[in-house]
Amino acid sequence: MSLSDAQLDRYARHIVLREVGGAGQMRLLASHVLLIGAGGIGSPAIQYLAAAGVGRISVIDDDTVALSNLQRQTLYGTDQIGTLKVAAAKMAVARLNPDVRFDAIETRITPDNAAALLREHAPNAILDGSDNFATRLAVADAALVARIPLISAAVAEFEGQLGTFRGWEADKPCYRCFVGADPERAEATCAEQGVLGALTGVIGSLAALEAIRACASFGEDSAGKLLLVDALSLRFRSLTLPKDPGCPACAGTQTGSNSSGTIAQPSNA
Repeated sequence: MSLSDAQLDRYARHIVLREVGGAGQMRLLASHVLLIGAGGIGSPAIQYLAAAGVGRISVIDDDTVALSNLQRQTLYGTDQIGTLKVAAAKMAVARLNPDVRFDAIETRITPDNAAALLREHAPNAILDGSDNFATRLAVADAALVARIPLISAAVAEFEGQLGTFRGWEADKPCYRCFVGADPERAEATCAEQGVLGALTGVIGSLAALEAIRACASFGEDSAGKLLLVDALSLRFRSLTLPKDPGCPACAGTQTGSNSSGTIAQPSNA
């Protein structure tokens, strides 16, 4: 694979980065990222993954654009209210970058279909910006079994969280090492809690960064760390997450490092 003159121009600012270069850009063009959700987190993530030249982007979402989404979901316009989000996102990506193949998957991912969807689409990385624990746990369990890096992002009110999970590795936690089982408490939506629109852009962009890192390795490995963002105090903190030796999900699945590669209350972003 080689880059065309147009691609050399389009991705020039990546190519001049020593940590990325032409080889890294070609890895991005050959990569596939699957997004769960095209809402507040998925919206900016889709834009930045497409602009970066990730060659294939698949998005699972069964929702339509609503007027109340437009405060934070900047991928969509007022004239697209009532349009399926995956259809509107596909049009936006086509305008942004013709190098990108976009798969619009109009469905809701559940514990019953998560494993099959991951097998069918076989991405290099999964970016989960979904809005409930049942979905997050289903995606995390399926990603662990399939050994696909999981980037999990969430926002609520003025707080955001971001983590990368590769629990099949001996020294890396899985998502359940972090959250355990589904907490026995009512979940709140962003309609009830509220969410700062610009914060979803920050977290979605950082999630795209981590998906790009998973596809074209550069810098320090972020798996096993949790980034906490407090927009009220403009504070970013990074924590190291321990692996739970008794975790029912990843105990006994550990291998060595794979070189290829609390989200406690996610809101309906």
